[in-house]
Amino acid sequence: MTIGAFARAVRLSPKALRLYDELGLLTPARVDTATGYRYYTGAQLERARLVAWLRRVGMPLARIGQVCDLAEKDPRVAGRDIEAYWARVETETAARRDLVAFLVGQLSGRPAGKGAEDMQRTGEERTSQERTSQERTSGEPTSGDVAMRFAAGSDRGLVRPVNQDTAYAGSRLLAVADGFGDEGARASGAAIDALVALEESVRGADVLNGLADAVERVNRANRVDPGAAAPSAAETAAANAETSGTTLTAMVWTGSRLALVHIGDTRAYLLRGGEMSRITHDHTLVQSMIDAGSLTPEEAASHPQRALLLRALDGDGDHARPDLRLYDVEPGDRYLLCSDGLFTVVRPEEIRQVLTATADPEDVVRELIALALDAGGPDNVACAVADAVLP
Repeated sequence: MTIGAFARAVRLSPKALRLYDELGLLTPARVDTATGYRYYTGAQLERARLVAWLRRVGMPLARIGQVCDLAEKDPRVAGRDIEAYWARVETETAARRDLVAFLVGQLSGRPAGKGAEDMQRTGEERTSQERTSQERTSGEPTSGDVAMRFAAGSDRGLVRPVNQDTAYAGSRLLAVADGFGDEGARASGAAIDALVALEESVRGADVLNGLADAVERVNRANRVDPGAAAPSAAETAAANAETSGTTLTAMVWTGSRLALVHIGDTRAYLLRGGEMSRITHDHTLVQSMIDAGSLTPEEAASHPQRALLLRALDGDGDHARPDLRLYDVEPGDRYLLCSDGLFTVVRPEEIRQVLTATADPEDVVRELIALALDAGGPDNVACAVADAVLP
């Protein structure tokens, strides 16, 4: 089949086919040594069409090559890789929309949150609004327009030999990190230490940049072999079993707003008016399958790959893409940050009941950790709680 006929069959231009040949995406079956003319076979049509479809959804060429190779070995794995890619696109689009809404509100002089409300009316509504030592801290410092009451604690649980979770609560910072691998405890502790340095040094509009820079520093510190080739998203989970790193969810208060940084499967919840909502999105394989409609939340709870991460601070730049967002804080808000050692064994309704019925943040932390231990404590557990109150 000539390059012209092949191009018409797959709806790609000959120019595109020549580019894909040069990049190793779609090598011709034969090249005329005298003229350099390319020839293809019918067996290559399926790969070429997959390349064309993936280009239409905006997938980078390097990623397309990985997906096509996976499709030839196991189409189901390739399908999961495409799901993971699209979930990342949607998450990053939502994060950019938040930042655009913030800028619109700032530049137009609208009341806090008005820019975000207007932006949300133009797009789809987000799906997610969304026995060793137990170290705790508590206090009631003032942060801009609100005062914060806070507490944090972590526990090894009843099964794990060491505690790799780290929790922190301070005057402007609430953070939880869940380490993994041989150096997981060091990685989670380093992530929290990097953010503690921001607690008094970063203000106002600089807070998001400060969070992004701190996360990048932590990720570089976890890098083991910067010259190694990066695995695909589908291979990330397998790499996690051999790599040390950490997840991270943290909030920094600035005036009447908070800046949130999130990567991995630690979570942040908001209790407002008695209603509890999750305001982070898990960066896991099963969450990407839920987003794509191929898995229900109930099925995900027992899925054998439910703990596999697509994003984490593990030294790989492709995996270290945190969500960065700004939220308006209202007096009466209660925020909970926690590791998966809590929410995988304690039902959401039980968590909501503790958040609703227990007044003191330190007591909330103690009760939530106790619930996780009562449920068997199969993993480390960390919690951080903060209340927004009028000063």
